[in-house]
Amino acid sequence: MSTRLHRLFGRLLPIPLAASLLLSVPAVSAADGVSAVSGSGSSAVSGSGSTAVSTAVRNPAQETAADYALFLKDKFGIEFGNTLKKGDFIAATAAALRLQTGEDAEASANAEAAATADAAATADAVVFADVPASSPYYAAAAALYREGILSGGTVNPEARLTAINAAQIAVKASGLKELAYTYSADKADRTLAPFNLSAALLGLQGAQELAAAIDTGLVPAEQLHLIRERGPATAEYAAALLGKTLESRSEYKRYIGWVSDDNILNELLNAYQASGIVKAPELQAIGDRALEDNLVTGYTIRDSRYESNFIDKLTITYAHADIRHALQLVALLRSEGIDAKVQYEPRTSAFVYLQEWGDPGESEYYEVRQIANGNYIEYAKEYELIFEFRTPADRDRFDGIILEYAKKNEADQQGLIYGSWWQPLYYSNVRPKGDYKEIANNKLSDGRYYLESFSLVEQADEVAAAYKTDDPGITFSTYTFWTNAAFYRYLSGESK
Repeated sequence: MSTRLHRLFGRLLPIPLAASLLLSVPAVSAADGVSAVSGSGSSAVSGSGSTAVSTAVRNPAQETAADYALFLKDKFGIEFGNTLKKGDFIAATAAALRLQTGEDAEASANAEAAATADAAATADAVVFADVPASSPYYAAAAALYREGILSGGTVNPEARLTAINAAQIAVKASGLKELAYTYSADKADRTLAPFNLSAALLGLQGAQELAAAIDTGLVPAEQLHLIRERGPATAEYAAALLGKTLESRSEYKRYIGWVSDDNILNELLNAYQASGIVKAPELQAIGDRALEDNLVTGYTIRDSRYESNFIDKLTITYAHADIRHALQLVALLRSEGIDAKVQYEPRTSAFVYLQEWGDPGESEYYEVRQIANGNYIEYAKEYELIFEFRTPADRDRFDGIILEYAKKNEADQQGLIYGSWWQPLYYSNVRPKGDYKEIANNKLSDGRYYLESFSLVEQADEVAAAYKTDDPGITFSTYTFWTNAAFYRYLSGESK
C-alpha cells in the first residue's frame, strides 16, 4: 500500500486527556434511532438467591437476540427455526465453535454410505446409545464429546430442545464447567429457588450447570422466564445463548464500546496509550525487501487479535495516525446522531523516509532503520477505527460526514476536525452507497500477524510478485474491497 507521508513534516502527538479535547458531547437520542427497551418485568436473579423485578431501562447498546442471530447467520450460516431439536443446537454449537475437524465433516457428509464401524473409527470411536455414525448429528455430537461438552451415552438429538438443557450445554461450551462444578447443592438451590427448581429435581450436576449459566449471565435476563416455565427453547433464546457462548470465548465481536457510551473517549484514549508499534519480523523482512527494491511504496502490519469480527454489511474501517483526530471523529459521529460499535486496532505503517528530508529521529510513535542507499525505512504507530453501524443507512451517511468535516480540500481550511487529511482512508468489504471504488488488498499472514498493501486492482499481480516467499509458514492472498474516492485517487497518483 502507498502509505501517506503526512508525518514527514511534523510529528503528531497524543493529548493527555480526552477531557481537554471535549468538555461535553450531546447524547444520541431515541429519536435518532437508539430506542430504550424496558425490563418488562423480568426477574434479575443474584447468586445469593434474591429476586428483584427489573425496572431499569435497558442499555440501548446491549446486544439483542436479533444481533446474535444476525452474527450467527452472517459468520456461520446458522439460522434457528421455530421448532428446535436438541440435535440442531448441538450441530450449531459445534459449527460456531469450529470444533468439527475435516475428518468430522467428511464423516458426516459420507455417513449415509459409510459403514457404522468405519465412520466411528474416523471420529475417534465415540459411541452414543442413540446417535449412530450414520446420523447427521453424529460428527457434531462427537466433536462436543471430545471437548467435554457432551457426555457419552444417550443424547436424544430428536427431542425438543428445552431452555434448561440449552443452558446446560452452553455453560460447558463457554468453558465454565469447572466453575459450575464448584457449586454445592445449597448454592445451586439458592440461585434456582426463584424458578422453583432445585438439585433434587435436576440432579446435582444439572443444577450446577443451570445455576452457573444463570449467575454468569449466559441466559439473558429477558429470557429467564423460559427457565421458570420449563419450556422449549425459542429461536431467539438459542441465538442469544450461543452468541453469549461465543462472547465468553472471545469469538464474538471485539470492541471497546459504542459511540453513544459516556466514557467512549476515555476508552479510546486508553486503547491508544496502551498500544505500541506492531512488529512481525518475518513479515517485515519481506515487506522491507520490496520497499528497498522500489517494488512497493509502503505496507502496514496488524495483529489479528484485534480484529473486530463485525458484520461486513454494517462495517466501515477508518485509518489514521493521530489520536486527537480519532477522538473528534467519534464525537462528530455522536453529534450527527449516529451510533456504532467502535473497535480500536493498532497498526504499524512502513514506508521509505528519504535521506534528504533530514534526521528522522525516533520516539515511541515511530522507529527508523537506515538501509544500504542511505535512506530509511520508518515504522510508524497508526491505528484503524472499525465502526459497526446500527443500520446500512447509518453506514451510508459516513462518507458524506467525512467529506464535509474531515476531508481537507485547501490549505488552512476551517470547519474540519483536527488532523484532517487531504486523502482520508476508509473502506468496506461490502460496497456502501456513495463514491466508493474497488481496489485490492495484498496480504501476507503468519497466522497471528499480517502484512497488507493496498493497490489498484490492475497492480495486484505486481505486488504479489514483490511479496513472493518460500516460507511455508507464511501465506499470501489477494482480494478486492471498496475504498473512498479520495484514497483511490491517491493510489492512482493524484495529490488530492
